[in-house]
Amino acid sequence: MDVLARPDLPFPKSLPEFQRLFPDNRACAAYLEASKWEHGFICPHCRTKNNPIRISTRPGVLRCRLCSKETGLTVGTVMERSHTPLSTWFWAAYLVSSQTPGMSAVQFQRQLGLSRYETAFQILHKLRAGMVRSDQDRIGGGRVSHVELDETYVGGRVRGKGRGPHDKILVAAAVEVRRRESGSALNSRKGGRYAGRLRLAIVRDRSAMTLNEFTMNAIAPGAKIITDDWAGYTDLKRLGYRHKAVAERGDPAVAEKHLPIVHLVFSGLKNWLIGTHHGVSPQHLQAYLNEFTFRFNRRFYPFNTFRSLLGLAGNAEAPTYRSLYSGEWRHPIPGGHVR
Repeated sequence: MDVLARPDLPFPKSLPEFQRLFPDNRACAAYLEASKWEHGFICPHCRTKNNPIRISTRPGVLRCRLCSKETGLTVGTVMERSHTPLSTWFWAAYLVSSQTPGMSAVQFQRQLGLSRYETAFQILHKLRAGMVRSDQDRIGGGRVSHVELDETYVGGRVRGKGRGPHDKILVAAAVEVRRRESGSALNSRKGGRYAGRLRLAIVRDRSAMTLNEFTMNAIAPGAKIITDDWAGYTDLKRLGYRHKAVAERGDPAVAEKHLPIVHLVFSGLKNWLIGTHHGVSPQHLQAYLNEFTFRFNRRFYPFNTFRSLLGLAGNAEAPTYRSLYSGEWRHPIPGGHVR
């Protein structure tokens, strides 16, 4: 279900409006109920439409008047089996979606007055798990000029190991390049080009096999792709893409002319990881890449991200705190796993 297509589900455009729309857990439960059943509650057990019994002490549970079986409003969402109140989850979704740079778990804990850092950490990671759609389409189709494709190393400084990408993580990016309409006041900026949709993923290495896998998962067949002249991209034409390789040779002027958008993405990503989160561990990096992509692709619609986040969270597998810290949990990668 596309939650964005529901005008009956309001979006709070300010903190006072949020408090008015969602003053308590019961209001949050009513919003969840409306998002699940647009035309009224249908019991998933007996498949009959009726007005369910709403339990005052358990706002996240509905009881069918016919079969008396209970239905949890958070089942199939990242909130399932959580003991955290619905109002806290809604505050989390709102703060994550409305704050342009996002927020760290420490900031989130302080804002909501949570007693444990672990609770804030787990809520944010569960929301990040809901930021990736399992049926996410590939970019580069439609009215797109071309796609810029590149990779970079992400990580902090390493002392005592010499030069090179020691202990850093390789991240691949594909970003659509669109052109502004003629007459736009912004046409003087980068020749009227601007970024469309973005895909980011951790990759094992820079081999042709790995980069081909990322490309096929992220970019639509037949799209025009511009890359540097790294040998790992030589198979793209054979795979059906219109490929143009540009020899940068370390010249920033060449990079600015042919691959300006993807380099801006990498710069923004690294500044965000350092500025907001003060660096992240390799174990959780993909989750932060997913969040950055989620924000980037919705930057022109800042007031829709709250509803979008709640909608995408439906039927999303959420990590437990133990699986997050043990390393058992694998953060979803858009388009498939390339690690």
